[in-house]
Amino acid sequence: MFGVTILGNNSAIPAYNRHPTAQLVTLNNHAFLIDCGEGTQMQMMKYKVRHNKINHIFISHLHGDHYFGLMGILTSMGLMRREAPLHLFAPPLLHEIIQMQLKVADTTLPYELHFHPLTEEGIIVDHQNFSVTSFKTFHRIPCWGFIIREKKQPRKINRDQAVAFEIPVAYYDQLKNGADYETKEGVLIKNETVTTPNTAPLSYAYAADTLFDERLVEKVKNVSLLYHETTYLKDLEERAMARFHSTTIQAGEIAKKAGVGKLLIGHFSSKYEHLDEFLAETKSVFYNTDLAIEGVTYKV
Repeated sequence: MFGVTILGNNSAIPAYNRHPTAQLVTLNNHAFLIDCGEGTQMQMMKYKVRHNKINHIFISHLHGDHYFGLMGILTSMGLMRREAPLHLFAPPLLHEIIQMQLKVADTTLPYELHFHPLTEEGIIVDHQNFSVTSFKTFHRIPCWGFIIREKKQPRKINRDQAVAFEIPVAYYDQLKNGADYETKEGVLIKNETVTTPNTAPLSYAYAADTLFDERLVEKVKNVSLLYHETTYLKDLEERAMARFHSTTIQAGEIAKKAGVGKLLIGHFSSKYEHLDEFLAETKSVFYNTDLAIEGVTYKV
């Protein structure tokens, strides 16, 4: 299962029962929290997200609607006696903010908090089952996007066939990488006899806050699912530019030029109560678009 659960979809101010930005990405047994606006902890409780499943947190930038909920979660994890290490990836100054808050509260976390400052684009997590890449977006202060990519071996085992040919389980990884198998009697079992082609690995790109800039196209090219902010409708393009944000039409253009599989839009301004027009405008440029609705999980 590779999915994105929306915990918050609004921009700076909570409004109309919408909360500041936060998302939970689930990839099989791994859970990642991306951004952590005010109220994220309450949203996690509402949608039954378990704290102890999260081992990686990614904070895009230091505007409050993207991280003001973080200290609550970090300290709650401590009160729940978390022991597993937690990896936090964020702009460097966040480390100083966290340490100051822990100091004035005379609080020591019972788990290891590994802080990874975001300073360069590139791979920031390289796991055997997935990778996470950071890239710069174009906002008023330093801001980062993230791409989570699953890793898959080229072939899938046909277990019935593999068992029939008495191939040892210990050899399965080599089969998944395309190797043939030779029996003790010298009989060669061709790889395609016991495997099938694997499906292509999926990827999710979180583009964070950004103004419209076509340099973003190469950064998110061909991802399976792209999340792109649409703070404003198309008639407020000048306001979007002045505030380093994007409109519906601009998000659709990025998705179309990048050749992504699907587009998810969010970070809605609190000036809008209803969101139907956001979807209609974006779909006029890139049809395969969904609104990021809180509590909904979108498959990558």
